Amino acid sequence: MNIESENMKPDSPGILLVNPWIYDFAAFDFWARPYGLLQIASMLRNAGFNVYYQDCLDRFHPNAKKTSSKKDGRGAYLKTTIEKPPGLEDIDRRYSRYGIMQEWFMEDVAAIPKPDLILVTSLMTYWYPGVFFTIEMLRQAFPGVRIVLGGIYSALSHEHAVKNSKADLVTGERSMAGILNLVSKLTQFDAECSIDETNLDTYPLPALDLQRNIPFVPLLTSRGCPFSCSYCASNVLEPAMLRRSPGSIVAEIESWQKKYNVTDFAFYDDALLIGHENHAVPMLEKIVEKGIKARFHTPNALHIREINDTTARLMKLAGFKTIRLGLETSSFSGSDRLDRKVTRDDFSQAVTSLKKAGFETKDIGAYLLACLPGQSFEELFESITIVKETGITPVPAYYSPVPKTGLWDDAVRASKYDINADPIFTNNAVFPCADEKFSWEALNNIRDKV
Repeated sequence: MNIESENMKPDSPGILLVNPWIYDFAAFDFWARPYGLLQIASMLRNAGFNVYYQDCLDRFHPNAKKTSSKKDGRGAYLKTTIEKPPGLEDIDRRYSRYGIMQEWFMEDVAAIPKPDLILVTSLMTYWYPGVFFTIEMLRQAFPGVRIVLGGIYSALSHEHAVKNSKADLVTGERSMAGILNLVSKLTQFDAECSIDETNLDTYPLPALDLQRNIPFVPLLTSRGCPFSCSYCASNVLEPAMLRRSPGSIVAEIESWQKKYNVTDFAFYDDALLIGHENHAVPMLEKIVEKGIKARFHTPNALHIREINDTTARLMKLAGFKTIRLGLETSSFSGSDRLDRKVTRDDFSQAVTSLKKAGFETKDIGAYLLACLPGQSFEELFESITIVKETGITPVPAYYSPVPKTGLWDDAVRASKYDINADPIFTNNAVFPCADEKFSWEALNNIRDKV
């Protein structure tokens, strides 16, 4: 096991929370942690439950011969080659189970008391085979214990999960209070919720202490996004836009540094800089004023129109290291297919401000959506070329169709797979909606040429 809660209460129910294996053609720990699951762990612990945690992706498992980790906290998962899913046998890439060995998992869970309830989370819809395998292993380890499946896959592909996961209950519940009420009902334990759903400052910090190692800390300063981009499910999963106070964020950063000497922090926000005058700017000013020494990363991308000389300067002073811009495409055609939020002038101004603030070329990358329904090979080539001409790095983000989004129907029509029938075919590694010109070889050639 990883780590169990301190101060176990003999009369309280035991809850096992599990972060499942990933099944995919490729996976890498780009500052990835199950934030929601670890926040639920904190909430349950505060409510009086005994909490246990098992991370199938643990890169720091003691049985691992060596841990692959960069100084900023990222690293490679252990992987085991397995058979490809039905329908994807012709893909000329290895398919793997990413995470700890199966026998390590069974040894770990055998070392904890039999729980009263098991909560399993899920992320990408096409990662569900790893979730199913996790549930299968838990059935063997704890026969008769009810298993609840939650997370993004269970919310976006609910019917598929209900039909195929073999969990006792599949929930699309997203609110913290709703989850606590569900767990209380299933365990017949009277737990009170101290969370105000409209005030993120009342939410507990994620229980990162349940991990074996804390190489970095994920930060979530807001929930939701004011935009409704046709390829994104943010508004489906988080309909309301809520923000924490700048003071609470800075206090959290100081707390992690004091307790665990953490240097690297990754922002998980979908809209970190939106309304920056009242949110990001005062937060950054407090970080600078307090002299906090840290490296900050933005893997979820920043909104380009919010980057100006002021925000860029403050990000540099605060210690931002990895800047990712949400460009989507640089065709700047005026098409509303992607609900575009940026013009060519916006993009150029943002890059200029970042460079003026002192960010180096290697620090700045622009995400470009690739293999969209109806997207031509030439359009992607043009986008990559334009980004390179600004002196920053193009970062292709290969499109994975997401149920319940505005682009879903177009994806269904464009795909050579039946993505409606099985989420496995939405895997971006198989280019589900791309025309025949797209291939890994062709895309590598583009990168080499540009």
